[in-house]
Amino acid sequence: MLKSLMVAKAKEELEQEILVKEEEKNKYLSERAPPLHISGHSLAQLQDLCKELHTKIDVVDEERYDIEAKVMLNTREIKDLNIKVLDLRGKFKRPSLRRVRVSADAILRSLLGSKHKVSMDLRANLKSVKKEDTEKKRPVEDSDWRKNVEAMSGMEGRKKMFDAAKGPAQ
Repeated sequence: MLKSLMVAKAKEELEQEILVKEEEKNKYLSERAPPLHISGHSLAQLQDLCKELHTKIDVVDEERYDIEAKVMLNTREIKDLNIKVLDLRGKFKRPSLRRVRVSADAILRSLLGSKHKVSMDLRANLKSVKKEDTEKKRPVEDSDWRKNVEAMSGMEGRKKMFDAAKGPAQ
């Protein structure tokens, strides 16, 4: 119901607007082109009136032509600007964002400003670990590889390998 009332109100306002435009048009035409009184004029007076009207028509046509030329120029300029805008939009692509490594000091400086000089050394609280030589941890094996190969060869060597594999599993 509310929608129908709104539509009816809009229709009434539209009709009133049309009537106001008609009145304005008639008022303008009555000011610019007064009604002609041709009765009771001689032939020479009518010819002078026609010449006057022709000169007025020429002036109005010149004004109309100038206005049309300006409108065409403006529409062309608008189209060119729209094309430029579209070209500029198409040329520049948004770059893909990359991760940037920023230190804690730089983050604090950006948050607190340059006035505060707070240094936060995150590595100071870490424990230090000494690297141990990995070569020392390796058990010393037989220095002569040939003795090891002779010990493992044949059926006895395979039995030793089998027993070694079986032993830790139990």
